[in-house]
Amino acid sequence: MVTQRGRRDAADSPGRAPRRPRRPATPDADNAPTAEMPAVPAGEPGRNGDAPEAVRAKSIPEAAVARLAVYLRVLSGMSEQGATTVSSEELSQAAGVNSAKLRKDLSYLGSYGTRGVGYEVGVLVSQIERILGLTRQHKVAVVGIGNLGHALANYGGFPGRGFPVEALFDLDADLIGVPVGGLPVSHMDDIPRICAERGISIGVIATPPTAAQSVCDRLVAGGVQCILNFAPVVLQVPAHIEVRKVDLAVELQILSFHVARRADDAAGNQGNSGLPGAVVPAENGNGRRNGTGPDGGRGMVVRS
Repeated sequence: MVTQRGRRDAADSPGRAPRRPRRPATPDADNAPTAEMPAVPAGEPGRNGDAPEAVRAKSIPEAAVARLAVYLRVLSGMSEQGATTVSSEELSQAAGVNSAKLRKDLSYLGSYGTRGVGYEVGVLVSQIERILGLTRQHKVAVVGIGNLGHALANYGGFPGRGFPVEALFDLDADLIGVPVGGLPVSHMDDIPRICAERGISIGVIATPPTAAQSVCDRLVAGGVQCILNFAPVVLQVPAHIEVRKVDLAVELQILSFHVARRADDAAGNQGNSGLPGAVVPAENGNGRRNGTGPDGGRGMVVRS
């Protein structure tokens, strides 16, 4: 009930100020036990006639989708070790995320946690797999059978996770017809035909950057819906094609930044300051030595 300001509640006695309704106690978001929340009925359609999973999937931010994939990996490992339930705190620690953020991410699934018990591992695994579209297989084609392409074609973890590699392509005449990972390598000119015949939905580009766009066009012509691009180039694709770019050089540069920052932090700590070369007096003016004050002094390191 909402009490309008300026009006007296009928239950209050005359002349007395209206009583304000008590707010229910709200536990701390990070320390509260997992609460049970209602799930969407399995057979109930969405607003536009979509399945409940499709409705929920459309509302999930892309950053949360990436974290769901991490949760799935962690939960799968727990399941293999015989775990049947897991608390949000345990799962968040294993996944390396904040527990409140984890509960928010899992709420997109329709929440299956129980207060004081936690989440059922098997239920979470099946729900995340359904949201991520892993209940059916996605056939993969790898284009460019160099060192990276060989590694991808021979990786045994893809089929077990629903991503069987069904086609390999290259331009090198010495590779055409040669089996790699049990599959013969086909010529790039055959990409549209073979992808259409085998129902390939994901294409992996592991070619030099000069060939990447041409390969991308062939994959799109063959009906491929998603592309994982390892070539350091921006691809031009139709609006309905999803592209994920993996630039190893950029990732190494990001790691280089963190290495350099830690080196600067170490140099700054030696100089009693977060700034390299700066000098801070041994005494902080209150009779205490720097680094031993109540704020933690130079012993405190803040990382994003």
